[in-house]
Amino acid sequence: MKIRLKKIMLYLIAFFWAGVTLFPLIITLLCSVKDNTGILQGMFSLPNKIMWSNYTRAFESAHVIQAVGNSLFFALTSTALTILIGILASYILSRKNFKGRNFIYTLFIIGIMVPIHCTIIPISSMATRVNGKNTSWFLILVYTAFALSQAVFLFTGYLNGVSRELDEAAIIDGCNDFQLLFKILFPVCLPIISTEAILAFIAGYGELIFGMILLSDPNKYTVARAMLTFQGGYKISLGPVFACIIIAIVPMITIYILFHEKVQDGMLNGAIKG
Repeated sequence: MKIRLKKIMLYLIAFFWAGVTLFPLIITLLCSVKDNTGILQGMFSLPNKIMWSNYTRAFESAHVIQAVGNSLFFALTSTALTILIGILASYILSRKNFKGRNFIYTLFIIGIMVPIHCTIIPISSMATRVNGKNTSWFLILVYTAFALSQAVFLFTGYLNGVSRELDEAAIIDGCNDFQLLFKILFPVCLPIISTEAILAFIAGYGELIFGMILLSDPNKYTVARAMLTFQGGYKISLGPVFACIIIAIVPMITIYILFHEKVQDGMLNGAIKG
């Protein structure tokens, strides 16, 4: 009887937590088919009239599909660079002994603590000097730079927990450093790599500040920047903004569903190894 009661309690907690998690999404979906009056007077109520025109405006005025494509390109490219550079740097910091290694690792740790907003002016000045404004490559490098510190921290900690016997066995078999890293250690690190990939992708996909500062061409707008299309001097069209949000989160939800098991494994294995 006690076991059955515990199961019921667990199910109730699970349903409650699912409701709390899905509640913001449901409210956003309801608001995406309302006008400003309906949203301001009753955000949590059902719409009196479903306004699919909000989605039409999102497609036509904000060019949300193009913006989502731009955000996906920036996020995926910066994520790939973060994983590649991060795993290379972490392998050196974890497996090689050289003078200044702890100092370099400390610099990466400090990079995690640097507030993004205090770098806006320096990065804007740097972009002007190297003709990086309104270019894709500079924005990708900015996203990569901010994600790299966290990637090196996670990868190095994970690699430190991987037995050195794997290295010794691979070296005896004739593996060089690149073969050891990408054929032996990389598959072992897939859980933590997937975790960092999700974190870096989400950070890049939803970023707004640098997208506003560095991009002025509407054809290169990110999805967060495109939502500002509906903001005027005295009025904001809230319905199309919520419609943009619904469209924008579809790729994020899809990617997370595909890789959530790897993320959970990375969190658990990282905790065990730590």
